[in-house]
Amino acid sequence: MTGGRVALLALWTIHLSAAPLAQEIARLVDSSPSGERAFWGIQIADLSSGKTLYARNAGRLFVPASNVKLFTLALALSRLGPEYRFQTRVLAEAAPDAEGRVRGGLRLVGGGDPNLSGRAIPYRTGANAGNPLAAIEALAEQVVARGVKRVEGGIVGDDTGYVWEPYPEGWAVDDTPYDYGAPVSALTVNDNSITLTVRPGTRAGDLAELGSNPPLEYYTIDNRVETVGARGARKIHVERQPGSRQVRLWGTIPVRGAGEDVLLAMDDPAEYAALALHRALEERGVTVEGGSRARHRFANENVEPSDDGGVELARLDSARLIEDLRITAKVSQNLHAELALRAVGRGRRNDGSREAGLEEMKTFLGEVGIEEDAYHFNDGSGLARRDLVTPAAILGLLRFMYSSPQREDWIGLLPVGGRDGTLDTRFSTGPAAGRIHAKTGTLAHVSALSGYAERRNGRWVAFSILVNNYSGPAADVRGVMDRICALIVE
Repeated sequence: MTGGRVALLALWTIHLSAAPLAQEIARLVDSSPSGERAFWGIQIADLSSGKTLYARNAGRLFVPASNVKLFTLALALSRLGPEYRFQTRVLAEAAPDAEGRVRGGLRLVGGGDPNLSGRAIPYRTGANAGNPLAAIEALAEQVVARGVKRVEGGIVGDDTGYVWEPYPEGWAVDDTPYDYGAPVSALTVNDNSITLTVRPGTRAGDLAELGSNPPLEYYTIDNRVETVGARGARKIHVERQPGSRQVRLWGTIPVRGAGEDVLLAMDDPAEYAALALHRALEERGVTVEGGSRARHRFANENVEPSDDGGVELARLDSARLIEDLRITAKVSQNLHAELALRAVGRGRRNDGSREAGLEEMKTFLGEVGIEEDAYHFNDGSGLARRDLVTPAAILGLLRFMYSSPQREDWIGLLPVGGRDGTLDTRFSTGPAAGRIHAKTGTLAHVSALSGYAERRNGRWVAFSILVNNYSGPAADVRGVMDRICALIVE
């Protein structure tokens, strides 16, 4: 049989198998409780033939939630490359004198490194985090090794590498006090978040006991959480008004019961980093005269490059970019996606801003072949409720990256069903286990899953499933999505 006839037979086989698959998917969606009321967008395509296996509202715009990260990850991988690294530096106006004095203070200059934290790198499922201030302490050790004994002028946390626009347009004010809505800064420490631990007191009537990690005083805590009897309710409420550094806690926690961790965002990461370096130096015997403060660069402001001039006393180089992109995809880290977008803006357009990153995104997607009316992005993470994209645009990106030289790196970023990341508890059994490589997305009334399925016959399929405007349990929608993926694999 000639090569042409073999190809024709393969296409005919796909055509025959596509019809039952399409019918099964349509029946599954239409018979689900969310099928009638929710807005479903689906496109599924065989990557070898390009054949569309199923489509439903594929050209309509949907709120994609964290599926936006697929575009940001592809942009950063393509534009910066897997070996790209960030630098964090400690600079002084002059070298320490013979007595170890540094006049004029120190500048802790952020270069956009997302992993100045205790996170294990490379990404490993279930890996325990280490000291959240380990990177800051390593910088302090280097400063001490240079003979510094006294700093006259305090510490400046300098994040002017990126424009100070901490919250992208479209983020809800309710998101910003918490870790998933942490502000974006070129000087990022511990994902710009603090873990506040709430534990019951010794007996009923006591106030709850509090702890903080990192153990650095930053917020003023108004604690009104009361310890109640063992059968009492565990209801802890948290509030921090925008612009305020007072955190209010109230509610109840049962005696001898489990505690609760509250993940709070830092309101000014650069200032927090300066405070952390200030303390780390003093713990190592360095006298620091003067306070700690932040230095920001605002949009359209002319500021001298923060990483030029002065004497370098310490420096940390980041892990390879590919390692952070994997973390971003696996655990759906919003802050890291935003930092990647700004890194592209700085690296390609010499402008570390959200706007520059989005402009480069527009250029990149034009090269991919995606029309501008098929998407509208306000951020790089998908937390913005104003983000929109079509399933067809996501399929276009998935096809492009699958055919690109970065295919292996790209697919390796995505969570694997039943194995790791945000899919570790999905597809853990059945035909789809280990065969789904996809990015999840979740907001109120929004659920998304887009990526690749490796079929039992060895062929690869790209798919995008976006669901908006459902009112029932999110688990019901995810259940239908998972069954669609099982049908694709079979």
